[in-house]
Amino acid sequence: MPVSQCGWNMEKGAPRNIRPARWRRAASFRRILLAVLVLCQTAPAVVALTWIMPLEIGRLPDTLLISLFALLHGWIAVGCWTAVFGFLVRRTGGDRYSLARRHTEESLGKTALAPTAIVVPICNEPVERTLSGLRAVYRELERQETLQHFDFYILSDTRDPEVWLAEQAAWQALCQELDAGDRLFYRRRTISLNYKSGNIADFLRRWGRRYRYMAVLDADSLLGGDTLLRLVRLMEKEPDVGIIQTSPVVIRARTLFARLQQFASRVYSPLFATGLAAIQMGDAAYWGHNAIIRTDAFMRHCGLRKLPGPGLFSGPIISHDFVEAAYLGRAGYEVWLEPSLQHSYEESPPTLEDELIRDHRWARGNLQHLWILLTTPKLRFAHRMAFVNGIMSYLASPLWLLFVAMTMITAIRVMQSETTAPLLSGAATPWAIGLGLSTLGLLFLPRVLAIADIFVNRQSALFGGKARLILSALLEATTSLLLAPLKMLAHTRSVLYALINVPVQWAGQNRHEETGWQRAFSEHRVGIGVALCWFGVAGWYGPPLLILWSLPVMIPLLLAAPTSVLLGNRSAGRAVASGRLLSTPEGVRPGQIIREARAGIVLLLPDSLGLSNIQQAVLSPTMNALHRQLARTRPERNTAAILQHCLEHGPDELERWQLSLLCQDRRALSSLHNAAWQAGSQSYWGRRIASLAPDTGLFTGEPFETTDSHHITAQRPVPGAASPALSLGAVDCG
Repeated sequence: MPVSQCGWNMEKGAPRNIRPARWRRAASFRRILLAVLVLCQTAPAVVALTWIMPLEIGRLPDTLLISLFALLHGWIAVGCWTAVFGFLVRRTGGDRYSLARRHTEESLGKTALAPTAIVVPICNEPVERTLSGLRAVYRELERQETLQHFDFYILSDTRDPEVWLAEQAAWQALCQELDAGDRLFYRRRTISLNYKSGNIADFLRRWGRRYRYMAVLDADSLLGGDTLLRLVRLMEKEPDVGIIQTSPVVIRARTLFARLQQFASRVYSPLFATGLAAIQMGDAAYWGHNAIIRTDAFMRHCGLRKLPGPGLFSGPIISHDFVEAAYLGRAGYEVWLEPSLQHSYEESPPTLEDELIRDHRWARGNLQHLWILLTTPKLRFAHRMAFVNGIMSYLASPLWLLFVAMTMITAIRVMQSETTAPLLSGAATPWAIGLGLSTLGLLFLPRVLAIADIFVNRQSALFGGKARLILSALLEATTSLLLAPLKMLAHTRSVLYALINVPVQWAGQNRHEETGWQRAFSEHRVGIGVALCWFGVAGWYGPPLLILWSLPVMIPLLLAAPTSVLLGNRSAGRAVASGRLLSTPEGVRPGQIIREARAGIVLLLPDSLGLSNIQQAVLSPTMNALHRQLARTRPERNTAAILQHCLEHGPDELERWQLSLLCQDRRALSSLHNAAWQAGSQSYWGRRIASLAPDTGLFTGEPFETTDSHHITAQRPVPGAASPALSLGAVDCG
């Protein structure tokens, strides 16, 4: 998008030195081969279905059923053959066209580094957990003596004052611990526009021109120091590349559900990522994190307009990453997925419910891509196919549900008709067996190849040994079959909500809580009700064969609540881990960056005080001074009534927006601090102070001078004070 339309003050221009890429011919051949393989497998499957069941192309219901089967079977076949491609590439020594194979280690080692920003967008995240991961990345670069090339930015969209006050305190504590006041910065937007993409855009408008590259991390992700350096050097060697995306694996799992995700990610992802990289090549997708971006190209071409269409297709783009990769591709830049780059990590939602909440947002975001797919000119074919694949990731669920329902209706019609279906007469038994084996092959061949790849590489010991690896794979496959109907129903609901334009709620991702019975029944009550009604109706009206046919779908729905509680339980996760099942190399032998990320941030004041973050901001001299420096000076009339209410009754009776207004007002924080310490012993604040032990450290905090400047560069202690200066770094809190 031109800079005048996206709001960035950058010079217009085309990417330099864009040249015809040698890999494009190989990419075209591989994509044609994939299409041929999928068609050659799907066409016989469709013929088999029409032979097994009395389907006629001319009848609308039968035509719809056949079309649904062909679409869904083909979509699954694409995934299977992608894994096969990945297995073959890994077994032949890697893809010779990949970026990682173009340059020797010696050549990369001699390549100078360039200024790079490491940005971490967050929104209502667990503060200590997030910043401990960022600290681990910082120390990795510090040990390698390359820290001078990197700056770190925490970009907050948090709206809850209790959380963002903790963010500010934890950031300040981390700056003190690392002596990083001139390299580790924090900014919280007071107005959150356009979700995560708007947060990144806000950073780029302010500071993007300072950096040649930008490495994006999520709140739960990590990138090893070696990987970061290699990414920067690859970008320096390849001026035509706009984004390099790594393939992160899941770490730090605790619940049984998260351990299953961690195992699947570590065992199966290498094949799928390698196959995907071999097919997409320089037209890969961007996944929104654990990637490095060429800043000037991104600023020039990736500004996102709001969608102008009706309903779902209006407003800000939620799933921005695929769109940004497509825009860079349209501008002539390459986007590469490099699965060979190791030490790239992320975390999994701890429970099924939390994954479904995340998928609810992603479903709406991916369905929005349909508008971009149909209305945006000059997008590369591979990026259009990435949009189609993302849309099908969620649209497949209602299509599967419709296919299952139509299959059952057709089966009832066949069983009640006077003519005998080929399947019931036995004439189509070979076709039925062939179709069943073909479908099972699509589902389980990638799993078999992934385990075979581990065996060939002699890595089974890292997964608990050959026997435990196979048992773990069987456990994961069984659980996947149990969860498939639950996800199908949940994704169908998400798609329907998106199509009728029900707004999504954007909140922080749960990282550690378990699933209780009340939450499980509340989340899955619709599926449980559907299963009970089906068994009642089918048992009264339907033939026994129909009930048996429906068991693989209805039994998991009926058992949704206990399944969810079991999977979302840490004790179950520990029990599996004690038996060395679902083991992964990072879980058994975690690297230094993972071990350091486990340690929390030591805040300026201990949690044992029993004060909320808002109460600490009022009572603690240190915290009050810190938060005043990060606040604005606002007209007193905006906060006078709220301030008086807070003094008389405390913060608990105020709404969140009122607390935010107070905590963002420099004068209000100062007045609250002074008035609270002068309040009577029977007042709210007097009782809070009286409840604190004299040796908590709150009474010995040193006061700090604060400047009135809006752009904070440092905080100076009062002359004679013993505590060190709180170096806040250059932070614009506007």
